[in-house]
Amino acid sequence: MKVYIKELGLAVLSLSIISCNNSEKGQPLMNDMVKEEPKTLAKEESKPLVEDVLSKEQQDALTPAAVITALKDGNERFINNDLTARDHSKQVRNSVLAQYPKAIVLSCVDSRVPVEDVFDRGIGDLFVARVAGNFVNEDILGSMEFACKVSGSKLILVLGHEHCGAVKAAVDNVQLGNITEMLKKIRPAVEEIKYEGDRTSKNKDFVDMACNANIKHAIEDIRAKSAVLKEMEEKEEIKIVGAVYDMDTGKVNWLDE
Repeated sequence: MKVYIKELGLAVLSLSIISCNNSEKGQPLMNDMVKEEPKTLAKEESKPLVEDVLSKEQQDALTPAAVITALKDGNERFINNDLTARDHSKQVRNSVLAQYPKAIVLSCVDSRVPVEDVFDRGIGDLFVARVAGNFVNEDILGSMEFACKVSGSKLILVLGHEHCGAVKAAVDNVQLGNITEMLKKIRPAVEEIKYEGDRTSKNKDFVDMACNANIKHAIEDIRAKSAVLKEMEEKEEIKIVGAVYDMDTGKVNWLDE
């Protein structure tokens, strides 16, 4: 019995020494490890959402105003870092046979503007067309006509953003390879601005003016150069709107509101 007690005492002493050493080295103690276990289990139990892919009937029931509201609500979740957890792999498989997106968004190529995340949308929710400076050309117009007339989308959103490099380059009339021709699509919006101050990219206020003017110019181009989309808007089947993404906050500010 004395031998057993002596061995037990040595075991306890050894365990205490190991615990102290681990604590000094910054390693978690056994009690700390036990406390962390519920968090690990809770994380494993959380599962991503698998949204139903929008059906033709559901898309037909939507209105442009309802789509705008959904995008605004999604942007609020994005701002609050409350994005919906989604099972993208399953959504991909569920959308193989058909797609009925709610809207088409014309965005800049800027990597800091993740369109689907900005509006907390999943696979099959949005068509997204991207070009530096979010301007309109025949290819973009054809894509918009496909999205709305063929696939039934209810909204066209031209989404610009703060600190846009393409807009700044257009403001400064940059000449460089194919960029020169690209900027010619943006320059008319810049030239139409009535402003007597510093008209260079060093003036943030003027760049912001150019950004807004470019969005409005794109909307005018859509209506002027696509009889299909203009007619759809006149019949209130779709709505064509513009917005600016705030790089500092993540908020989308809708124009004309």
